[in-house]
Amino acid sequence: MTTVASRAELYAEVQQFYADQMQRLDNRDIPGYAQTFTEDAEFEHTPGRPPARTRAGIIADLVAFHKRFEADPMQRRHWFGMTDLRPQDDGSIIATSYCLVVKIRPGRAPEINPSCVVHDVLVRLDGALLTRSRRVSHD
Repeated sequence: MTTVASRAELYAEVQQFYADQMQRLDNRDIPGYAQTFTEDAEFEHTPGRPPARTRAGIIADLVAFHKRFEADPMQRRHWFGMTDLRPQDDGSIIATSYCLVVKIRPGRAPEINPSCVVHDVLVRLDGALLTRSRRVSHD
């Protein structure tokens, strides 16, 4: 039976998971970010790009994606909010979140671009949450 307390605990756990995951990405710890996905994960994040599959594929995809920012002093911050969690009978969790990407450049006002909806399937392996699939749809 799902109780208010158990839902609150799950929500807090998922929020902490996302905080860790997205700070890894924003700090460009791409291998660390990939470790928050299952070994066979699928990650679709940019319109027109095919999904990355497996941790190694996620690393290769994100290294290539971030090359375009190498000469730009921009810092990106991913902000997840309004997360809706739907526990499934198989133990997985369907999580849907709004995501704002804030781009920060020295001497300039922060820019929000893009605005997205993140569709995740989260699973537990050895007690830890991991992302099995992520599909990001841009507004």
